[in-house]
Amino acid sequence: MKIVLLSGGSGKRLWPLSNDTRSKQFLKVLKTDEGAHQSMIQRVWGQLKAVGLEETTVIATSKTQTEMIYNQIGTDVPLIIEPERRDTFPAIALASTFFLSEHDVDLDETIIVLPVDPYVHQSFFERMKALDDVLKSSNADLALMGVKPTFPSSKYGYIVPMKEENSSEYFKVECFTEKPSEEKAASLMKRNALWNCGVFAFKLRYLINIIKEQGWPTSYNHLSQNYQLLPKISFDYEVVEKAQHIVTLPYEGCWKDLGTWNTLTEEMATGQIGKGVICNDSENTHLVNELEIPVTVVGLSDIVVAASPDGILVADKASSPKVKELIGEFNHFPMYEERMWGWSKVLDYAKYANEEMVTNKVCIKTGKNSNYHYHKLRNEVWTIVRGEGELILDGKIRRVKSGDIIHIPVGRKHAIRAISELEFIEVQTGREVIVDDFVRLYTEWDSIIQHYYQSEVQVII
Repeated sequence: MKIVLLSGGSGKRLWPLSNDTRSKQFLKVLKTDEGAHQSMIQRVWGQLKAVGLEETTVIATSKTQTEMIYNQIGTDVPLIIEPERRDTFPAIALASTFFLSEHDVDLDETIIVLPVDPYVHQSFFERMKALDDVLKSSNADLALMGVKPTFPSSKYGYIVPMKEENSSEYFKVECFTEKPSEEKAASLMKRNALWNCGVFAFKLRYLINIIKEQGWPTSYNHLSQNYQLLPKISFDYEVVEKAQHIVTLPYEGCWKDLGTWNTLTEEMATGQIGKGVICNDSENTHLVNELEIPVTVVGLSDIVVAASPDGILVADKASSPKVKELIGEFNHFPMYEERMWGWSKVLDYAKYANEEMVTNKVCIKTGKNSNYHYHKLRNEVWTIVRGEGELILDGKIRRVKSGDIIHIPVGRKHAIRAISELEFIEVQTGREVIVDDFVRLYTEWDSIIQHYYQSEVQVII
């Protein structure tokens, strides 16, 4: 049994904390058993480890999320990195070829796919293990997990069972109903319909045959190189709707999709994160503030206030899902990013006649380092404001500390490592300041040092 965790999405319903690089699964607003904060992906990964499934699990994601995944759950987790975003079917197809050609997984092996961000109890993953036996005993094309509804919701899709030939363990699927009215949902519940939680299993052979029928490569490297050949389509539309024999394994227990502010705040670790005050006359109100300035909430109940460098949201909880529609025209790059080495926050952006300027605040955690790289279009000036580090620039290594100012012209190769947690203000200037202006040479500090000593680096203490 192999598991594919799907990590994608832009998380626009949780704007302004989520963006294209920091989707909802990375927001550290949930509580651990010890009372600390954790993200959805950290919670799910910990639950998989608790039932011994992490060794068989890979995460399918886009390259924009890789550093954040490594930052939150470690660098040992195997990633299937999509060359570009093309929806869930291409991602699952690429993962399937990875198992086949890179790890020689048997074609009769069961592959289980699930989202990276469900809010569930440990029993959910114990139950999920049974999909392997269900798939074998039913001889079905697909085996899905379905959650027994606790109320008639119009927010979820429903799996509708056939009336006959149901076993005690699973049932055959008659059809699917996507987000019905509450009245329709109530009638579906009487037919023992289940919420579709996005968890399903198939034999590796089944998907490899689909890939072959379409004439696509079954080699992981070849499919990755020709990823643009695959259609931008969901697994539901490309595979599920065409499957002839589908069964569902019922699960009766806690399951929530924390995809909107009104559902996320129900499970938040605390009513307030960050600087600010919520007055006593404000009930069922949550504040999440990532800014350095305080936010005060007075006399407002049943609302969520979220503030980040990307924007500020003040919304009635019941209406908060509308935020996705309202921010559709916002088209600026992410203002806050978590990286393998720490984080970066945009403080200011300005555009002059022939030049752009972006000012960032950068934090590098103790013992971590940036990549060894250079830029083709922009100059940088760093002002160290806290901590101590080692800087490599122009073939020289030197110590830097609070108060130092570093000039990095276009094309100069550089990297920095934090001896103690390091913060600096970075001012980027150039004809064009873009995220893609980045040529990475080395990632590991040992490799950087080795490269430079081999090049007779001059060491300055």
